[in-house]
Amino acid sequence: MTPYLSKLIFRLLASLPLRWLHALGALLGNLSYILSRGFAVRTRENLRQANIVRDESHFTALLKQTISEAGKGVVELTWVWLRPVEQVLDCVKECNGWDLVEKAQARGKGLVILTPHIGCFEVIGLYVGARMPMTCLYRVPKQAWMDSVIRQGRERGLMKLARADIGGVRVLLKALKRGEVIGILPDQVPGNGEGEWLPFFGRPAYTMTLVSRLIEASNASVLMCVAERLPQGKGYSIRFSPLEFQSGQPLTPQINHEVEMSVRSCPEQYLWSYNRYKVPAGVEPPDSAKEQQC
Repeated sequence: MTPYLSKLIFRLLASLPLRWLHALGALLGNLSYILSRGFAVRTRENLRQANIVRDESHFTALLKQTISEAGKGVVELTWVWLRPVEQVLDCVKECNGWDLVEKAQARGKGLVILTPHIGCFEVIGLYVGARMPMTCLYRVPKQAWMDSVIRQGRERGLMKLARADIGGVRVLLKALKRGEVIGILPDQVPGNGEGEWLPFFGRPAYTMTLVSRLIEASNASVLMCVAERLPQGKGYSIRFSPLEFQSGQPLTPQINHEVEMSVRSCPEQYLWSYNRYKVPAGVEPPDSAKEQQC
């Protein structure tokens, strides 16, 4: 598919009402589950091994919801990126915990907002960036045309992007030093040398250490944030919550635990199809994986 045709499809999708788009996304998710073995297997395996379902009927119901929500998450990107930012923000029907953001900002040490792969995490940057400077870490896509779409869609208001490389890390740290807000997906798999194997829902996952390093270097405040999709395309509900760290204990394992707690609060909208347990190139697999290979 050519960049021109791809952009045309994006614009057509973005022209649809959010309710229609979410209905289309649910259909797409179910179609992908039927046609893509990798998507289906990974979604089932990650959901089942998380040990959050009560019984088989609960698993079946949650799996069905998860598949539909995954499809919604794909198609709504066009709507969030290409619609006027005012229209996108009008679809945020409620925001709980904004006082926590203001309190953290009053400290003057900067604020790290962690947004796991739950719901429409894309809308969080636009919401915060409409009110105060925010810099979010992002991975540059391979296609140049897609990079331009992403940057135009995300860098609106006071929102800026920092590449996921050493230069981008410096940009994040400088933002914190200025007392600003940064955003990171804490459950994104990092590259070689940028993480450590830690439990995530009872299974070793290569987990980024960047968040803990930034917090320790800046003494910034930390909040978790989730943008939950409301039913029938009615919009989004944003929720900020504090992280309860135990003093003297390593931060990265505690961050993994806090992400787990956020997922448990809205499991049907977590992206279970994401390859969270992959072994990045050049990284030694965890001991448990080595033992299974022997």
